[in-house]
Amino acid sequence: MDSGTPSSANSHAAPALARRLGLFDATMIVMGGIIGSGIFMNPSIVARHVTTPFLILLVWFLGGLVALAAAFIWAELAALRPEVGGQYAYLRDAFHPLLAFLYGWGLLLVIQTGGMAAVAVTFARYFRELTGLQTADSMIAALALGSLTVVNCLGVRAGGNVQSLLMVLKILAIVALISCGLFLIMSPTITPAPEVTTIGGSIGSFAGGFNPSDFLTIIGAAMVPVLFSYGGWQTASFVAGEIREPRKNLPRALIIGVTGVIVLYLAVNFVCVYVLGVSDLANTKTPASDVMRLALGPTGARAIAAGIAISTLGFLSQGMLTAPRVYYAMAEDGLFFKSVGKLHPKTHVPILAIVLQGLLAIAITLWGKYEQILNYVVSVDFIFFGATALCVFVFRRRRKATNAEAAESGIRITTIPGHPVTTALFVAICWLVVINTVYRYPGNTLIGLAILLAGIPAFFFWRGRNTK
Repeated sequence: MDSGTPSSANSHAAPALARRLGLFDATMIVMGGIIGSGIFMNPSIVARHVTTPFLILLVWFLGGLVALAAAFIWAELAALRPEVGGQYAYLRDAFHPLLAFLYGWGLLLVIQTGGMAAVAVTFARYFRELTGLQTADSMIAALALGSLTVVNCLGVRAGGNVQSLLMVLKILAIVALISCGLFLIMSPTITPAPEVTTIGGSIGSFAGGFNPSDFLTIIGAAMVPVLFSYGGWQTASFVAGEIREPRKNLPRALIIGVTGVIVLYLAVNFVCVYVLGVSDLANTKTPASDVMRLALGPTGARAIAAGIAISTLGFLSQGMLTAPRVYYAMAEDGLFFKSVGKLHPKTHVPILAIVLQGLLAIAITLWGKYEQILNYVVSVDFIFFGATALCVFVFRRRRKATNAEAAESGIRITTIPGHPVTTALFVAICWLVVINTVYRYPGNTLIGLAILLAGIPAFFFWRGRNTK
């Protein structure tokens, strides 16, 4: 399927997706899908599990390597299948439309809308703190979601511009945090914390003897919030149909964007560990605010609160821009409401798909059960991460028979360093996260899987309608 042209089922006069996003836009989308509010808060969670500066930075570095491995996997997939819908298209073409539909179904009902509702409420809380506005969090969150829905209905260029602007502001907020931390580090009034601090419930310096199984358990627990903080790279592939030269620009954006996030995350954790010390870092819920308060007083804390608000809004903007393209692709395949697959003749965007996601996210926000839904997200999301990585094996096997086609076209396909070992390791990590989630939260996992499996009759319903 060529995402740049209308489906054969549509008339020749039907509008097509417009390729108006360049490399910079795509890179900002990659980074915007990863960086939310987590990096401002999760360093303290990690410090409660691992209790030396070296191990804290090591865990964030390892998480970055996993994210970079994923970036190379998705880069190869994007080069092979530069189509609208990204991950949905990979699963459809490699395995079966049912698996792809279940991914889109889970994205709409659980993964994307629930996550956006939670982030919108986080934005509302910081917005109220900054403005003193006496309005319910849910109402502010709903207005933010509604506004971003309208902006993205104006066209991919409008949505892309807003997303790029918010991402630049987000990066500036993180750079400001890093700069203030480095200023404190160089200040003669600040002394580094001890290298090892014992935290209750952790192994600390292993003075009682090194136990490999305990060590791996603690590292694994610390990796969970780190992997979540690095998640989101895959959403850039959803808008492949609107990126110029997607075979070249999307792989580059994935690798550049993830690498940039790794550098920012390691720098943030370095200043948090050095300025606050492991013990204080573990005992605070607002590490970024604490660093800024030490550097600039209450003004610094207020400034980083504004940065976090911008960061959450940028994350929402990215989700509103990217995910509706999956529902659009489902409708194009005849597996969803036909109206969702229609493009506006002037803006060339799937307005109904964007509005549908916006309304569902707003409904979950007003319902107030988004935190419960987030507990379902983990197992569902990582199941599909692992399955999508397996697509590489399928596509490579098929390409052996059609190698001449790629050579004739002159297309250079981005490949995964260390494949098949690195790809298999990524799949194993994804499914270990799923197993760990099932073990720790069996009730929530079963609800998430039940929502997912409810998509099976829906798939056969829409496929039946399409074949009539």
